[in-house]
Amino acid sequence: MKFGVFLPNGSNGYIPSAGSPVYEPTFQHNLAISLTAEKHGLDFVLSMMKFRGFGGDTGYWDSCLESFTLMAGLAAATNNIGLFPSISILSQHPAVVARMVATIDDISDGRCGLNIVTGWNRPEYAQMGMWPGDEHYQRRYDYASEYVEILQKLWLTGRASWEGEYFALDDCSVLPKPNRRIPLVCAGQSPAGREFVARHADHQFVLTSEDNLVTSVEDIREKSAVTGRNVGVYALFHMILADTDAAAQAEVRHIIDSADHGAISNILASASLDTNTGGTADQLKAALDQDVEQGNMAFMGIPVIYGSADTVGRRIEAIVKNTGIDGMLFSWPDFVSGIERFGVEVMPNLRLD
Repeated sequence: MKFGVFLPNGSNGYIPSAGSPVYEPTFQHNLAISLTAEKHGLDFVLSMMKFRGFGGDTGYWDSCLESFTLMAGLAAATNNIGLFPSISILSQHPAVVARMVATIDDISDGRCGLNIVTGWNRPEYAQMGMWPGDEHYQRRYDYASEYVEILQKLWLTGRASWEGEYFALDDCSVLPKPNRRIPLVCAGQSPAGREFVARHADHQFVLTSEDNLVTSVEDIREKSAVTGRNVGVYALFHMILADTDAAAQAEVRHIIDSADHGAISNILASASLDTNTGGTADQLKAALDQDVEQGNMAFMGIPVIYGSADTVGRRIEAIVKNTGIDGMLFSWPDFVSGIERFGVEVMPNLRLD
């Protein structure tokens, strides 16, 4: 069982609510989080990438540290923890990204992977003149497949020629090569997204309820078996640890009562543009009316595990047993203290065998 941290390199982390800490992202904050996670034996940190936030009273995600630059800094300042920057594939050429990942992998002595983000939020890319047209909603996994095939070829051989639908490379050189196979992750959850994961990813990050996790894990296992691959499934959760269950529940309630409805409205307005059914955008739209265990929009549609250390530990054990997931990716309202409590009060007592 692997545990990871969804780094808050966007403003306010992953909770669009004034009831949770409101802050600008900084390298020092993300470094403190990564060092605390490493100290307690967590396995990896993953940073996202947003080029345009959702505003509201809290300025949700209006500021975002660039993912590769951040992870390069963390690579030099950490020793053991895995590092996953995110590439929004419309924003950079695969040859450039192949070189950046190879560099971070060298800095970190073989600890860098890559999270593939196909891009459903049109305003992010339209502001930079990078939106290819609304046909991208339906064709983005075709684009992503070509993108990843180029990455893999460059990492394997150091140079590549390519004539595809989206890219053309003429004896393109990317040296030095990584000294190992770079692991890829993707959060694709629509039918097209799951097919992409089964063919190209080593891990899938899943944002869904525990009930849906069971069928999601089964589906990915079946699809990856067809392609002769073994894809690990990592589920995304918020964690709220408190001295008592009642105190944790009160914190959850405060976050919901203080939700940034302006930011949430902007998130849902962008999600409504996505015509690729069954994916993350549809899940965000459905989350407006869900309870926190299923994933309420005050928590960005991410399910919440909350309670005392004993309660949180039992919930993690039950989720792992019931779903068969391979790992969990966590977010906290206050990351440093949350990871510290998780590492001291929960992890040593987990029974996951």
